[in-house]
Amino acid sequence: MRGSYKEEMDRLVGKLLQSYQEYPEICSISTRHRLNNDIIVDLLEKIRSIVFPGFFETKTLNDHFIEYHVGELLEDIQYRLTKQVTKALFHSEHAPASEEEALETAEVIVSKFLKRLPALRAVLATDVQAAYDGDPAAFNTDEVIFSYPGVFAITVNRIAHELHQLGVPLIPRIMTEHAHSLTGIDIHPGATIGSYFFIDHGTGVVIGETTRIGSGAKIYQGVTLGALSTRGGQSLRGAKRHPTLEDNVTVYSGASILGGETVIGEGAVIGSNAFITSSVPGGTRVSIKNPELQFKDRIRMTELGQEGFWKGND
Repeated sequence: MRGSYKEEMDRLVGKLLQSYQEYPEICSISTRHRLNNDIIVDLLEKIRSIVFPGFFETKTLNDHFIEYHVGELLEDIQYRLTKQVTKALFHSEHAPASEEEALETAEVIVSKFLKRLPALRAVLATDVQAAYDGDPAAFNTDEVIFSYPGVFAITVNRIAHELHQLGVPLIPRIMTEHAHSLTGIDIHPGATIGSYFFIDHGTGVVIGETTRIGSGAKIYQGVTLGALSTRGGQSLRGAKRHPTLEDNVTVYSGASILGGETVIGEGAVIGSNAFITSSVPGGTRVSIKNPELQFKDRIRMTELGQEGFWKGND
């Protein structure tokens, strides 16, 4: 009995090994250049701690300690992010020729990224202000930073976008998908988003890779800024597939705006559940005609002896 079990397991192992050879695209057996999701998420939290000092630390900060604290965080981020970027570079289309080349490239990328943090904080300050100004339910900006899923998703996206712009593969998408899993807000790191951006509520928002959003835009839950069609697959890579929203556009819940040539002009307002595949001039208000509502009186049909049924007043 034991022998037959071993033979059966050996046959199964053999079939799986054969499968690995037949479908190498879903194998990653070598661990040499494997990224560590847990480290990337932890790095993301460390970067958020630099962007919003004092909000997410477990230890108390003060003016005398802050310089040491920031320096310590930066050194940790620089060291560990460089290691992850070095590994990620081997997953790009043009992989480095050697570990030394990958490390040198990663060091340059991480150095450039860290130098962008002050500018990143400046634009995130406008996002926090937009969330506070745009939501009368907000008590103060602290509440916005601590608890608003839209602000969290935008923060992660802006961090990931910087790495995406610097040519880092995989890591930006891991970051934004982490935010997606927590908030239901799916923003591709390639999307270009201006200042004072506010996502209210946020669940179900989708913003595609080539989307361009101007300053002062506000969108609500369930909004899709997507592509008209992706049937072309990889042949569409690099093409402008997603819409452009100019400055101060508002898009209400459930609206879908599709297509790379679709431009929503400055100050336009797109109403709930609108489906748009062509450009909208600036200052325009787009809305769906209200469906006809029917109201029925609750008159018991006792004269028909049908207990529990209601007669409609049509």
